[in-house]
Amino acid sequence: MLKESKKSQRPTDTLIGQGAEFEGRMEGQANLRIEGQFKGEIVAAGDVIIGEKGVAHSNISAQNVIIAGKVIGDIATKGKLILLTTGQLCGNYSGPSLIIHEGADFNGSSQMEKGPAAAPLHKEPETTNEKSAKNKKQAG
Repeated sequence: MLKESKKSQRPTDTLIGQGAEFEGRMEGQANLRIEGQFKGEIVAAGDVIIGEKGVAHSNISAQNVIIAGKVIGDIATKGKLILLTTGQLCGNYSGPSLIIHEGADFNGSSQMEKGPAAAPLHKEPETTNEKSAKNKKQAG
């Protein structure tokens, strides 16, 4: 019987090929490459790559995200967001590193955070009581 080493137990990368369309929630330990279309939430422990022909209507949470295609949604990384020359992001970014190549489109805001993990961009609105308590602390 063959023993499998830890290296051979690495998760297989996932590809959504050109011409394919998927909708739903994608969650996994492996890297994900999208060359087709995806609509839904993506949570990946590895990297997410949106190819030149790829389109994702998604909120994405991953180690690193590389965009050569188009993403409509918010992105949070523990590493880098890289927008290549052909890349388009219409959404917000939270993470420690942002690289935008000349010619890329970024319509949104960025929140740069150093540390082990970027906080999600979606914050619950403060209630009236929370606002007044915050104001009292600042005043006194």
